Amino acid sequence: MKRRRTSLTLWTGGVLAGIVVLLALVSLFWLPYDSDDTSGGRLAGPGDGHLLGTDKLGRDLFTQLMTGSRIALEAGLGSVAVAALLGVTLGVLAAFAQGWFDDTLSALLDILIAFPTLLLAMLIVAARSATLGSAILAIGLAQSAVVARLTRILVKRVLAQDYITASRTSGTSWPRIVGGHVLPNIWPTLGVNLALQFGLAVLAEAGLSYLGLGAPPPNASWGRMLQEAQATFTTAPAGALAPGVLLVLLVIGVNLIADGLRDVLDPTARKGRAAA
Repeated sequence: MKRRRTSLTLWTGGVLAGIVVLLALVSLFWLPYDSDDTSGGRLAGPGDGHLLGTDKLGRDLFTQLMTGSRIALEAGLGSVAVAALLGVTLGVLAAFAQGWFDDTLSALLDILIAFPTLLLAMLIVAARSATLGSAILAIGLAQSAVVARLTRILVKRVLAQDYITASRTSGTSWPRIVGGHVLPNIWPTLGVNLALQFGLAVLAEAGLSYLGLGAPPPNASWGRMLQEAQATFTTAPAGALAPGVLLVLLVIGVNLIADGLRDVLDPTARKGRAAA
């Protein structure tokens, strides 16, 4: 029964996230219209060559959704890559710290985590130009503190094991221990957390784009689509509902995948749930 529930969770998450991934992949090779094509007429309803209608500028909504799916995936993957690179590196270094240096790093990470991710990203993007790259960098930097603290905890737990002591006694260097023992053992838990961070990064990018701090036009970010459609929601609800639905599908799908991977990759968490 447990394995069946895990499989169902993974499959459900894969299908939901797969819808967005499929749209993003297709958008690389084909789009119904150009992103800046305004020949469709303002706020046209579904039909007449426009599957979901058009926005207030006459642009095809389905084209914007496809482009927005690619931007959402780029933002999520890019932010997680930045967070993983910085967070894992800092977390491993912090795990080896001792005394006042360890206390200082722990306090610094706690302060960064307590600071709202979206607000920190807004400050970073505001200091730079409002581009997709700036948004990815800002979100990744904000999330790296969470990854670093988790990595520090996991690495310290592994370093306390007897086989690490035996490896050191046999003359194995610290870099080889980290690469051969530490990272493989923390990966299951860390990988699940990074999957969750992906969903948060997608939401953060949508929030930044909603505030005008994300990918600039003519890039059709879902967040900016929501912002542009809020004034015309009563007359053309598809402009707000469509990107909102896809945003929810992607985040829920990734979270379900992370939940399923937790059961598959992290035996400790699985046993803890079963005992509860």
